[in-house]
Amino acid sequence: MGISTYLKEIGRGAQGARSLTREQAQDMFGQILDGQCTDLEIGAFCIAMRIKGETAEEMAGFLDAVAARMTKIPESGSPVIVLPSYNGARKLPVLTPLLGLLLARQGLPVLLHGTATESTRVTAGQVLLAMGIQPQPAAAPIQNGSLHWVPTEHLLPSLTQLLEVRRTIGLRNPAHSLVKLMNPCAGASLVVGSYTHPEYAVSMAATFRLMNTNALLLRGTEGEPVADARRIPRMELFQQGQARCVQEAQAGPLTTLPELPAIDAASTAAYTQSVLDGTLAVPEPIARQVEHISRACMASA
Repeated sequence: MGISTYLKEIGRGAQGARSLTREQAQDMFGQILDGQCTDLEIGAFCIAMRIKGETAEEMAGFLDAVAARMTKIPESGSPVIVLPSYNGARKLPVLTPLLGLLLARQGLPVLLHGTATESTRVTAGQVLLAMGIQPQPAAAPIQNGSLHWVPTEHLLPSLTQLLEVRRTIGLRNPAHSLVKLMNPCAGASLVVGSYTHPEYAVSMAATFRLMNTNALLLRGTEGEPVADARRIPRMELFQQGQARCVQEAQAGPLTTLPELPAIDAASTAAYTQSVLDGTLAVPEPIARQVEHISRACMASA
């Protein structure tokens, strides 16, 4: 039927726009993912949602549409730790690969999915390539103690195309929030969700509750799902959508700062390997994050 009816509802401006039901959001987003919309319609959708903002019901509908179309990671017998990596490094090194490899060392299956959404940032994928770790197909099961890096296009190519719209219009769209919430696994998982601004903490928590998601939510490093190596952030654990704080934020001034590498892929890869080898210490905030995730997985086993 097209999405013009939905655009009339969400495109009335910040004061007049109306939110969609979960079912309507699923239908609209499904049509976009299926290539049934023109570039003009997709641009209108992106700008309208940027002005209006997404409700938890709408985000749940978008996630429903993605789940019905994406290639799912097969069950592995243990909860898979899901690390969405889409922001990359701007001022601080992207240590998401370090988090994933430390979790795999704990015997956990780890999925790192992502794609570059800005040309100027260093991505987790670039760091993994510098370490000799190649991307994996989405259909491959993840064994305990392994990290699989799966590019978004292997999960759902049309979702990658929607993320790419940012390069054209210069604005993020619901896909950039969605990828930090989605569960690409057919079996049990724990999604590590990260936010950059407090309002996103509220909206992400509301979606996790509505979707009954198992997740760890924290303010990550520049939007990446890894704790800032300089200071321990607040961490909330969601179990079937029910939240509890498992880590309070570190208070007071910092007395010491860890030695961190330059943000380029080669330097970050070398630093990551040095931490894994034991030459350098694991930054305390990341060690604490690994502890909370491992404990949550053991409790649900």
